[in-house]
Amino acid sequence: MSTRNIIKTTVSHRYQTVIPAGIRERYNIREGTRIAWIDQGGEIKIIPLPAEPGKLFRGAGKGKDLLGLLMKYREKERKVNE
Repeated sequence: MSTRNIIKTTVSHRYQTVIPAGIRERYNIREGTRIAWIDQGGEIKIIPLPAEPGKLFRGAGKGKDLLGLLMKYREKERKVNE
């Protein structure tokens, strides 16, 4: 079960708010960090985005036979569709 820390901030007349220091430090949010806002119907999820999103996937397939995996997947698909 996750614990929620509720920290309240105020929205300014220019629709800006401050990210509390503890949250900035915990999630390494700095000036220029891009933020994604996700509307979940009743709640808003705010997610800091990495500076270079492509880095998240670098090396993800390293050491794996990706072509072999693709061929096996397609073979299974063919059998299902027959």
